[in-house]
Amino acid sequence: MHPPPGEVTQLLNAWSRGDPEALERLVPVVEGELRRLARSYLSREQPGETLQPTALVNEAYVRLIGWNPVEWQNRTHFYAVAAKMMRRILVNQAISRGRKKRGGSALLVSLAEADQASHRSADILALDEALIKLARIDDRRRQLVELRFFGGLTAEETAEVLSISVRTVHREWDLARAWLFRELRGRKEAQQQ
Repeated sequence: MHPPPGEVTQLLNAWSRGDPEALERLVPVVEGELRRLARSYLSREQPGETLQPTALVNEAYVRLIGWNPVEWQNRTHFYAVAAKMMRRILVNQAISRGRKKRGGSALLVSLAEADQASHRSADILALDEALIKLARIDDRRRQLVELRFFGGLTAEETAEVLSISVRTVHREWDLARAWLFRELRGRKEAQQQ
Protein backbone atom coordinates (compact mmCIF):
# COMPACT_ATOMS: atom_id res chain seq x y z
CA MET A 1 0.00 0.00 0.00
CA HIS A 2 1.50 3.30 -1.11
CA PRO A 3 1.19 6.37 1.11
CA PRO A 4 -0.88 9.29 -0.16
CA PRO A 5 1.01 11.58 -2.55
CA GLY A 6 3.00 14.17 -0.70
CA GLU A 7 2.90 12.44 2.70
CA VAL A 8 6.47 11.16 2.44
CA THR A 9 7.72 14.54 1.22
CA GLN A 10 5.96 16.33 4.10
CA LEU A 11 7.48 13.95 6.65
CA LEU A 12 10.93 14.28 5.06
CA ASN A 13 10.68 18.08 5.19
CA ALA A 14 9.62 17.96 8.84
CA TRP A 15 12.50 15.59 9.65
CA SER A 16 14.93 17.95 7.82
CA ARG A 17 13.67 20.82 10.00
CA GLY A 18 14.51 18.80 13.11
CA ASP A 19 11.10 17.36 14.04
CA PRO A 20 12.02 14.14 15.91
CA GLU A 21 8.50 12.72 15.61
CA ALA A 22 8.60 13.03 11.82
CA LEU A 23 11.20 10.26 11.57
CA GLU A 24 9.08 7.99 13.76
CA ARG A 25 6.09 8.58 11.48
CA LEU A 26 8.22 8.29 8.32
CA VAL A 27 9.71 4.86 9.01
CA PRO A 28 6.48 2.81 8.74
CA VAL A 29 5.40 4.82 5.69
CA VAL A 30 8.57 4.11 3.68
CA GLU A 31 9.44 0.68 5.06
CA GLY A 32 7.52 -1.29 2.43
CA GLU A 33 9.22 0.48 -0.48
CA LEU A 34 12.64 0.16 1.12
CA ARG A 35 12.06 -3.58 1.62
CA ARG A 36 11.11 -3.84 -2.06
CA LEU A 37 14.37 -2.10 -2.99
CA ALA A 38 16.32 -4.41 -0.67
CA ARG A 39 14.68 -7.51 -2.16
CA SER A 40 15.52 -6.19 -5.63
CA TYR A 41 19.18 -5.75 -4.65
CA LEU A 42 19.41 -9.10 -2.94
CA SER A 43 17.67 -10.95 -5.78
CA ARG A 44 20.89 -10.41 -7.74
CA GLU A 45 22.89 -12.15 -5.01
CA GLN A 46 23.68 -15.85 -4.90
CA PRO A 47 21.29 -18.17 -3.05
CA GLY A 48 22.20 -18.42 0.60
CA GLU A 49 23.22 -14.77 0.90
CA THR A 50 23.55 -14.04 4.59
CA LEU A 51 22.16 -10.52 4.42
CA GLN A 52 18.37 -10.47 4.40
CA PRO A 53 16.15 -7.59 3.18
CA THR A 54 15.24 -6.58 6.74
CA ALA A 55 18.91 -6.36 7.75
CA LEU A 56 19.76 -4.35 4.63
CA VAL A 57 16.88 -1.91 5.30
CA ASN A 58 17.89 -1.59 8.97
CA GLU A 59 21.51 -0.87 8.05
CA ALA A 60 20.34 1.75 5.53
CA TYR A 61 18.15 3.37 8.24
CA VAL A 62 21.08 3.56 10.63
CA ARG A 63 23.20 5.27 7.99
CA LEU A 64 20.44 7.65 6.91
CA ILE A 65 19.71 8.70 10.48
CA GLY A 66 23.41 9.28 11.10
CA TRP A 67 23.69 11.62 8.13
CA ASN A 68 23.95 15.36 8.51
CA PRO A 69 20.61 17.08 8.00
CA VAL A 70 19.55 16.77 4.37
CA GLU A 71 17.23 19.02 2.42
CA TRP A 72 15.06 16.31 0.89
CA GLN A 73 13.56 17.34 -2.45
CA ASN A 74 10.82 14.72 -2.36
CA ARG A 75 10.16 11.03 -1.74
CA THR A 76 11.98 10.02 -4.92
CA HIS A 77 15.12 11.82 -3.75
CA PHE A 78 14.89 9.93 -0.42
CA TYR A 79 14.53 6.56 -2.16
CA ALA A 80 17.43 7.37 -4.47
CA VAL A 81 19.69 8.14 -1.51
CA ALA A 82 18.48 4.99 0.28
CA ALA A 83 19.25 2.93 -2.84
CA LYS A 84 22.76 4.37 -2.95
CA MET A 85 23.22 3.52 0.74
CA MET A 86 22.13 -0.06 0.07
CA ARG A 87 24.59 -0.32 -2.81
CA ARG A 88 27.42 0.87 -0.53
CA ILE A 89 26.41 -1.66 2.14
CA LEU A 90 26.52 -4.51 -0.38
CA VAL A 91 29.87 -3.35 -1.76
CA ASN A 92 31.27 -3.16 1.78
CA GLN A 93 29.96 -6.65 2.45
CA ALA A 94 31.60 -7.94 -0.75
CA ILE A 95 34.90 -6.38 0.32
CA SER A 96 34.54 -7.97 3.73
CA ARG A 97 33.88 -11.38 2.15
CA GLY A 98 37.06 -10.92 0.14
CA ARG A 99 39.01 -10.24 3.32
CA LYS A 100 37.55 -13.32 4.99
CA LYS A 101 38.50 -15.38 1.96
CA ARG A 102 42.10 -14.25 2.42
CA GLY A 103 42.23 -15.54 6.00
CA GLY A 104 40.31 -13.19 8.27
CA SER A 105 37.55 -14.85 10.31
CA ALA A 106 37.66 -18.10 8.32
CA LEU A 107 34.38 -19.92 7.75
CA LEU A 108 33.86 -23.56 6.85
CA VAL A 109 32.11 -23.72 3.44
CA SER A 110 32.08 -26.13 0.55
CA LEU A 111 34.27 -25.43 -2.49
CA ALA A 112 31.16 -24.74 -4.59
CA GLU A 113 29.86 -22.20 -2.05
CA ALA A 114 33.26 -20.51 -1.83
CA ASP A 115 33.48 -20.31 -5.62
CA GLN A 116 29.97 -18.82 -5.91
CA ALA A 117 30.60 -16.27 -3.16
CA SER A 118 33.91 -15.15 -4.62
CA HIS A 119 32.42 -14.75 -8.11
CA ARG A 120 29.46 -12.77 -6.76
CA SER A 121 31.70 -10.54 -4.65
CA ALA A 122 33.91 -9.97 -7.68
CA ASP A 123 30.84 -9.07 -9.78
CA ILE A 124 29.62 -6.52 -7.22
CA LEU A 125 33.08 -5.00 -6.87
CA ALA A 126 33.61 -4.92 -10.66
CA LEU A 127 30.27 -3.14 -11.11
CA ASP A 128 31.13 -0.69 -8.34
CA GLU A 129 34.52 0.05 -9.93
CA ALA A 130 32.86 0.50 -13.32
CA LEU A 131 30.35 2.95 -11.81
CA ILE A 132 33.19 4.92 -10.20
CA LYS A 133 34.89 5.08 -13.60
CA LEU A 134 31.60 6.10 -15.27
CA ALA A 135 31.20 8.88 -12.70
CA ARG A 136 34.52 10.36 -13.87
CA ILE A 137 33.25 10.36 -17.45
CA ASP A 138 29.60 11.27 -16.89
CA ASP A 139 28.32 11.45 -13.31
CA ARG A 140 24.71 11.92 -14.39
CA ARG A 141 24.80 8.56 -16.16
CA ARG A 142 26.26 6.98 -13.02
CA GLN A 143 23.38 8.45 -11.04
CA LEU A 144 20.93 7.22 -13.64
CA VAL A 145 22.26 3.65 -13.34
CA GLU A 146 22.04 3.79 -9.55
CA LEU A 147 18.48 5.08 -9.67
CA ARG A 148 17.20 2.68 -12.32
CA PHE A 149 19.20 -0.48 -11.63
CA PHE A 150 19.84 -0.32 -7.91
CA GLY A 151 17.00 1.93 -6.84
CA GLY A 152 14.37 0.33 -9.02
CA LEU A 153 12.98 3.74 -9.99
CA THR A 154 10.90 4.12 -13.11
CA ALA A 155 12.04 6.31 -15.98
CA GLU A 156 9.56 8.96 -14.82
CA GLU A 157 10.83 8.91 -11.22
CA THR A 158 14.44 9.03 -12.44
CA ALA A 159 13.63 12.00 -14.66
CA GLU A 160 12.12 13.77 -11.65
CA VAL A 161 15.16 13.19 -9.43
CA LEU A 162 17.66 14.23 -12.11
CA SER A 163 15.50 17.09 -13.46
CA ILE A 164 15.68 15.80 -17.03
CA SER A 165 13.09 14.58 -19.51
CA VAL A 166 11.89 10.99 -19.63
CA ARG A 167 13.16 10.80 -23.20
CA THR A 168 16.65 11.77 -22.00
CA VAL A 169 16.43 9.12 -19.28
CA HIS A 170 15.69 6.44 -21.88
CA ARG A 171 18.48 7.60 -24.20
CA GLU A 172 21.09 7.90 -21.45
CA TRP A 173 19.99 4.63 -19.84
CA ASP A 174 20.68 2.83 -23.12
CA LEU A 175 24.08 4.54 -23.46
CA ALA A 176 25.05 3.84 -19.83
CA ARG A 177 24.08 0.17 -20.08
CA ALA A 178 26.08 -0.22 -23.30
CA TRP A 179 29.10 1.47 -21.72
CA LEU A 180 28.87 -0.73 -18.60
CA PHE A 181 28.51 -3.86 -20.71
CA ARG A 182 31.66 -3.03 -22.68
CA GLU A 183 33.55 -2.06 -19.53
CA LEU A 184 32.64 -5.20 -17.61
CA ARG A 185 33.18 -7.48 -20.61
CA GLY A 186 36.61 -5.93 -21.24
CA ARG A 187 37.53 -6.36 -17.59
CA LYS A 188 36.45 -10.02 -17.63
CA GLU A 189 38.41 -10.72 -20.83
CA ALA A 190 41.50 -9.06 -19.33
CA GLN A 191 41.24 -11.24 -16.22
CA GLN A 192 40.95 -14.41 -18.32
CA GLN A 193 44.21 -13.71 -20.14
